[in-house]
Amino acid sequence: MDAACVGLLLALQIATFSAQNPASAVYDRVILGGHVMDPASTLDGPRNIGLSGGRIAIITRHAIQGRDTIDARGLVVAPGFIDLHAHGQTAETYRFYALDGVTTALELELGTSDVAAWYREREAGGGERINYGVSIGHIKVRMAVLHDSGSWMPVGDGAYRAASPAQIGEIAQRIETGLREGAVSIGAGFPYTPAATRDELLAVFRVAARTKTPVHVHIRPSVAGLKEALALADETHAPLHVVHINSAGLADTPVMLQMIGEARTHGRDVTTEAYPYDAGMTEIQSATIQDVYKNAPDERLAELEWAGTGERLNRESFERYSRIGGPVVVHTNTEEMVVVAIESPLTIIASDAYWQKGTGHPRTTGTFARVLGRYVRETHALSLMDAIRKMTLMPAQRLEARVPAMRQKGRLRVGADADITIFDARRVLDRSTYREPTLSPVGIQHVIVNGVSVVANGRAVDGVAPGRAVRAVPTP
Repeated sequence: MDAACVGLLLALQIATFSAQNPASAVYDRVILGGHVMDPASTLDGPRNIGLSGGRIAIITRHAIQGRDTIDARGLVVAPGFIDLHAHGQTAETYRFYALDGVTTALELELGTSDVAAWYREREAGGGERINYGVSIGHIKVRMAVLHDSGSWMPVGDGAYRAASPAQIGEIAQRIETGLREGAVSIGAGFPYTPAATRDELLAVFRVAARTKTPVHVHIRPSVAGLKEALALADETHAPLHVVHINSAGLADTPVMLQMIGEARTHGRDVTTEAYPYDAGMTEIQSATIQDVYKNAPDERLAELEWAGTGERLNRESFERYSRIGGPVVVHTNTEEMVVVAIESPLTIIASDAYWQKGTGHPRTTGTFARVLGRYVRETHALSLMDAIRKMTLMPAQRLEARVPAMRQKGRLRVGADADITIFDARRVLDRSTYREPTLSPVGIQHVIVNGVSVVANGRAVDGVAPGRAVRAVPTP
């Protein structure tokens, strides 16, 4: 019996037990008096929730009992937030993500070149704080095949040398191996691999089409970049997910969202995401920075901020830090375009969390609280239910065709995984900044992963590791 059947059987058993014994049952833990909001069912009102065996056992108006109790009066009870685009998959960053309400963090753009080893590394230590998963990444595979020396992004042949037909075949074969090992998706970043030919990219998309696997792509900038990705998907019939549309689109974001909407209207399997900040961050040695700024004048270089010091760069400092390597903040977007992306019904919320050796972008620690505080409560760009949908149901639905286990996440219903985020909608807000990126948000009160609290009363719970690997059903 496979995992999906086991899960269905457990859900039926829980539902039957709860229906027969709602008053007499004693659940592992109960969440009492919260305002429950579930986009999948449109439930939007006060309920009590009982958890058993890491799953939701009952959602009811009636009084229930548990061995442990969370008082959620005055708080919103939502499905745990799912982040499709989280770089930095470490114990440190999992703690950051949990404090922002995230119960599942996935590295689906950059990915890895060795899926089996990636999961083994996280399972060897006895688990993680939250659920985790990874793509097989074209960038990382290309680095391995072309023997690039970069540790994070390609800095040599992985970026700048065209692959031979044999190497293209090896890249495709390694991607297929990663999918057989349970990779959640295929990751790609065209600006980071400028020497990759269209034949090479078509080879990647053909694997995606054959296995019905979404390709999570950092496209080349602007409308032309989106046209390229849509053409590859159209020619091969591969599912496409365009990462951080506001970062790729800048002033073209509205027309690019319209293009994605039109593609969906014509039956294309295309989705996208956005993050709520008007500056990006990446590695200064990467092609996406070097190819744009290596010959730029000082006024253009001033768009770049060295993350470690806050200084805006000039020719001398750009060259100096390029030799050292490390993250730069890229100030090229506007708040207007952020709002356009965040409020679009097409976009999933995903952080693009970025963290290296103690330095990173504030979106690593504040993305979801920022959406709830700034764009729901303060500016009313989104309704609360729509924001929760973008953080829970929509990302789960993007993945569930390949990863059936995601059908039990992003929802509050009997039998679903007990991944739950409880927050104070009246005061939730991010606090992290480019100078102080580690500051955790306020208002995220409780975060539960597979029935276990990883955040309680706004503080991280130490010594717990209930997170589980999110893996696809292996392809033949």
